[in-house]
Amino acid sequence: MKHALAALLLFALALVGGTLAYQAVDRERGYRTLLSQGDAALQEGQTFGAIEAYSGAIALRPDSMLAHLRRGETYRQRNEFDAAARDFRQAADLDPSATRPLDALAEVFYQRQWFGHAAEIYESRLRLDEQSSEVFHKLALARYQSGNLDGAVAATHQTLRLRNEFPDAYYLLGLCFRGQGRSDEAIGAFLKAATLAPALVPVREELADLYASLGRHADELEQLQVVAALDRTHVERQVAVSLAHARAGRGELAVLTLGDALERSPDHPLIYGALGRVWLDMADTRDDALSKAIEALERAASTAGASSEVMTLYGRALVKANQPEAAERVLQQAIERYPLDPEAFRLYALVSERNTPAAARKALIDYGALVNSETDFAGRAARIGRLSLRLDDPVTAVQWLRRAAVARAADLALVASLAEAQQRAGDRDGALATIAGGLEKDPTDAALLALSERIR
Repeated sequence: MKHALAALLLFALALVGGTLAYQAVDRERGYRTLLSQGDAALQEGQTFGAIEAYSGAIALRPDSMLAHLRRGETYRQRNEFDAAARDFRQAADLDPSATRPLDALAEVFYQRQWFGHAAEIYESRLRLDEQSSEVFHKLALARYQSGNLDGAVAATHQTLRLRNEFPDAYYLLGLCFRGQGRSDEAIGAFLKAATLAPALVPVREELADLYASLGRHADELEQLQVVAALDRTHVERQVAVSLAHARAGRGELAVLTLGDALERSPDHPLIYGALGRVWLDMADTRDDALSKAIEALERAASTAGASSEVMTLYGRALVKANQPEAAERVLQQAIERYPLDPEAFRLYALVSERNTPAAARKALIDYGALVNSETDFAGRAARIGRLSLRLDDPVTAVQWLRRAAVARAADLALVASLAEAQQRAGDRDGALATIAGGLEKDPTDAALLALSERIR
């Protein structure tokens, strides 16, 4: 009897074991089938079907790093970055020795412009493999984008240690050095990148811009000419060369360069805009330059897509030609087009001041909001204050004239204007105090004495 029971128990255990083994094999078969279905759906561009298949595979094998990785890659294709990041993190946790999940997670963070987080993941990735120049370069990029220039330089040096002839790394190193104000080292890095990859246009553009900022116009022009030779399909390259000639004082050569560009791209508004700029800059030295500038700028400004900058140049040319009404119409358009050219507001205020003082005042205020710094704040503030007086708005006039008087304390004409505004605003005591302060600087100032007499 006992032997029979033991045999029965062994049979039951074998049956259970066989059942479990069969289920495991069946689950593994189903898992692989779902993975294959997901891959096939992905190849056909059916991302939703791929996600369903990969999710089914994960349900069968929650510990599958591969299924989480592939579903994460599919989410990323759909720009569902949060879901992708969750899967990549899970995949990395399931297999801490795997590099692909960390690479993918860092790329998601980089796409989201979470550069600091991307850098942290790349650092983790490098702890698994310290000999990857590609990952060091990606780490350097992430650090650069996050503003960590020192860290980016360090990572780039590691990149170059592993791969010395890598032009992109030298380009990034140049960007870092430039951001740190190390211009000579930046030039050296850019030149090395250009030597390794002569056709790498962004490097030469960066070099040209750096040379321009240093006043090295001959070197700037050399780089721009190389860029124009490398990229003959974009007129912007020829325009950049011509404007570099103009900045170097070679206006005639700039005009010739733009003439050649017009032969290849007739009626291109960008070329006419540049031509107008060059002629306008030559207007003080050539009698026919102003009329040529107006002709070119009129053609550039007549297109529907004419920029605020082009309209501003056209308005400036009309102001110089003593055509204030036409200039006002053009500049009115210039201050309504984006991206805005701050100079348009300053010029519009100039031509509209006589007939529409309210518009002129608004333009001057808007100009101040658009510029980071200005050389004559006091002059602008004084104009706003005096326009406010013309508009019978003495309270606003006091605010602006006081700011102007603080910035230009020795200007007694400003002091007088401020006192007048205070008096008109009903602040007689304030006006008398302002007058007294001005007379301390010059007891004989006629305007202040007359104003004092009138107020008393």
